[in-house]
Amino acid sequence: MILATICCRGGSKGVPNKNLRLMHGIPLIGHTIAQAQQSDLIQDLIISTDSQQIADTAREFGAKVPFFRPDDLASDAASKWPVFIHALEFYEKEYGVEVEYLVDLDVTVPLKTPQDIDGAIQLALDNPSTEVVITGYEPERNPYFNMMEVREDGLAEIVKKSEKPIVRRQDAPDVYSLSPAAFVIKKSALYNYPHWSKAPCRIFPIPRERAIDIDSLLDFELVEFLMSKKQ
Repeated sequence: MILATICCRGGSKGVPNKNLRLMHGIPLIGHTIAQAQQSDLIQDLIISTDSQQIADTAREFGAKVPFFRPDDLASDAASKWPVFIHALEFYEKEYGVEVEYLVDLDVTVPLKTPQDIDGAIQLALDNPSTEVVITGYEPERNPYFNMMEVREDGLAEIVKKSEKPIVRRQDAPDVYSLSPAAFVIKKSALYNYPHWSKAPCRIFPIPRERAIDIDSLLDFELVEFLMSKKQ
């Protein structure tokens, strides 16, 4: 059983009312609901929110909102890990179904595709010993080549050192910037690890232009521009 969740709170500091802000005439959450509905591998989708307005909008787009998130899981300081556990346990109890994988889809990455989502899920299915798969993209900077860290003495040094200095970016190990487009979690990982970074993890690469995470008004305008160009 593969259950998708869209976890979004009512508050947003970077972009006010971000999850419901219209992008090309559709609330931001509507884009991700549609992508989940077009997935070939997702078997059900639920919304975890503390907002009545988000819940009403999600239902208009055909998504289930079987509960409202408790206040202690809806604050700025709340980690998503217990939010995932709460959603999974509620779903299993409410519908009498045992979930094997939870796939969290972030509303703030509206340029992802159903194929990106299914690719990440399939990577998890093909590697049963892997307990977390996260979408990521090749970053502009590589910590082995052109990223510096400032030490306490004020001097700067390369972030990731290798035995032999790397003089060409192409020679540096592959690194990825994470994108919350799709976050595939084996149920066991939620109980075996305190945080996703402690679990056996793989990256499913997606193009940078589809991985943009909206965290500011500038990000929103950039994604709007890219979506206009695509259309």
